[in-house]
Amino acid sequence: MVAGQIGGEERSCAGAQAADAPELDLSSAAGAEALRAVSLVGETLAPLFLAEPGCASAQAQLCALEAADACEFAAGWPFALEADARRAIGLMQQGLAEPREGLTWEFRRLFIGPGHLVAPPWGSTYTDRDGVVFGDSHTRLVEFMRGNGIIRRVDEHTPVDHIGLMLHLMAWIADNRPEVLREYLSKHLLTWSSHFLEGLALHTESAFYQGLALLTRTTLEGIGEVFAVDVEYPRYVR
Repeated sequence: MVAGQIGGEERSCAGAQAADAPELDLSSAAGAEALRAVSLVGETLAPLFLAEPGCASAQAQLCALEAADACEFAAGWPFALEADARRAIGLMQQGLAEPREGLTWEFRRLFIGPGHLVAPPWGSTYTDRDGVVFGDSHTRLVEFMRGNGIIRRVDEHTPVDHIGLMLHLMAWIADNRPEVLREYLSKHLLTWSSHFLEGLALHTESAFYQGLALLTRTTLEGIGEVFAVDVEYPRYVR
């Protein structure tokens, strides 16, 4: 599902929050609306990072993006500035106009391998001092999930700090445990997401992934502003 199909999320969720604005009350109508928009963002973007473009699980999103009116999409997409959303969807549609096989190979080059990954999708590869999968930040995320009764949906051999899984988790938290959303964003997701997405935009050879990186980065940064999230950024190792 994309923004043009959701009946128009109000743009009150989308702009930057003033630095001296009061913290958003999650029990208010505005808070509930913002949480619904967070859930929409996570469920819309996560499959694009998790599934190869040729897989059936990604087709609904890709076909909807391909058919979307860029101006309507940008006007309805929450949290990001409209100009950024319009540029992002334009890039994504440009990439989708190319054969899917090339997009699939780019997905593998970026996120799977074999060989050196130019944009590894796991948080601890950027924030752990050794730059490894299953690093300290991954351990802290697992402990956060366990401490808040959040069931792990993948086996123990799969890192839960994959950007796609973390977007899914963001949506789940917004729907089911909104009281811990700020903690999740400030300590686990926003600590590395912009750094990763800037690197993805720099290293990809595909307009689609340039657009996806831009849309995801500006949207997550917008969520941080609307929810007044205070992020302590680590020192990145790559």
